[in-house]
Amino acid sequence: MNALNRRSLVKAGAALLAGMAGPAIARAQGIGRKIVRRPDRSPQPLPPKIAPAPSIDPAASWLSPELRLARRVSFGLNPAEAARAKALGYAQYLEYQLAPELIDDSAVDTFVAANFPVVAEDLNTLFAGDSTVVQNQLTWATIYASAFSQRQLYERCVEFWSDHFNISMEKVGYLKVIDDNSVIRQYAMSTFPQLLKASAHSPAMLLYLDQTMSTKGAPNQNYAREIMELHTLGVNGGYTQTDVAELSRVLTGWTIAGKGTFSFNSSQHDFGSKTVLGITIPAASPATGAAAQAEGEGMLNVLAVHPSTATFISTKMLQYFLRYDPSPAQIAAVAQVYATTGGDIKSMLREVLSEANVTAAPAKFKRPYHLIMSGLRALGPSVTAAGVSSLLGQVATVGQQPFTWLTPDGFPDSVEYWSGNLLTRWNYGTFVSNANSAATVQFNVAPFMNPATAPAIIAAINTALFAGEMPPRLAGELTTYVSANPTNAATVRETIGLALSSSAFQYY
Repeated sequence: MNALNRRSLVKAGAALLAGMAGPAIARAQGIGRKIVRRPDRSPQPLPPKIAPAPSIDPAASWLSPELRLARRVSFGLNPAEAARAKALGYAQYLEYQLAPELIDDSAVDTFVAANFPVVAEDLNTLFAGDSTVVQNQLTWATIYASAFSQRQLYERCVEFWSDHFNISMEKVGYLKVIDDNSVIRQYAMSTFPQLLKASAHSPAMLLYLDQTMSTKGAPNQNYAREIMELHTLGVNGGYTQTDVAELSRVLTGWTIAGKGTFSFNSSQHDFGSKTVLGITIPAASPATGAAAQAEGEGMLNVLAVHPSTATFISTKMLQYFLRYDPSPAQIAAVAQVYATTGGDIKSMLREVLSEANVTAAPAKFKRPYHLIMSGLRALGPSVTAAGVSSLLGQVATVGQQPFTWLTPDGFPDSVEYWSGNLLTRWNYGTFVSNANSAATVQFNVAPFMNPATAPAIIAAINTALFAGEMPPRLAGELTTYVSANPTNAATVRETIGLALSSSAFQYY
């Protein structure tokens, strides 16, 4: 395929993306053993600055509310998911995805258990394991589940909370496997207070944010700051630097022991009087011992029920699942659900993903990881364990390899940040549409060529990639391309690659 044809087909998407602010190449943060602190605590924009609207609305041809919902709750549509959503209807499909425990995902579970056993190993086994194998297998298992799990909303929640409670695996190693299982995956669709408390007791989190270095007389403020700024209240949530300093004293003694288990070391706890968010914790005798852990537990409860937490978590959830710019009314509605249900995540999702909200929401730009997963889901290639490794290479190239974001704020969710890597996104479309190795990743193009006529080929691509809602302009351009070339496998693969590279496929 010559460059002119590609540019002609996707010029609308290129014009949109090339003009946006952002890095030339989006990539994961650098590698290091220490958390890189921002030199100041100035707030980041919330919601993020909105990029210019595309000249052609990617959602203009999205006529089915059920398919709009399926796009939001999944890493990408495929014919089976689209058919399920339409058969169940909006409300029932949402409830289906909100009950992952009732969805048969045994095929994925079996594949992961057979090929990536590290993710189920205990602490002692992980400690003794090869660090590269441990880290790779967690990442591979995550990629495979994102692409092929039937529990799509659950996997989207796992990604959301992994960003919210971000931990760089480079710093904590095998402890991230424990955190992924016992914190993120266990509580991804339970309640926020449960998730917060599990994270606060996670050896991976305590090590990552230097809580293990925090002792009486020399409290480290990293975790105290981030638990308020990034995990609960938000940067504008009403706390002060004094609150950070005092909470760090409350949390002295929270550490890890042995190979990586939570421990409260009373000999390192500050038993003096502290005041956090207007709440005074009286001085106590060192004889109180391990019971002083209750000071930190009490502050976790305070943070979990704080109105600022309800607002902050509701805003982030709306931005991730719905739109970059949720309205004050939408935020207030979800925050009210948080308050009345004790932070029940499923109840909040019902409000976020109401039919009125979803049908009115503009299209969102797929982050690189989302784009790659959506391509896999649309084409459904056969993938071996070795093939997942090659998929990780694609994920790393586009710049969003799981568990590699260094700073505690998690991967950005904005068009501006990710718009600079358009070429790598195009290259991925070429990679997956041409995957033809029986040993690793194999995409079977034959079903797209039966019959091998331009209208039938475009219809098959429309069904697989767009659930029948391909924009008419794109359909016309693809038809022109197929009609001008031999209708063989190479042409069809190129056409699918063009569809994956189109501006329409970059959004959900």
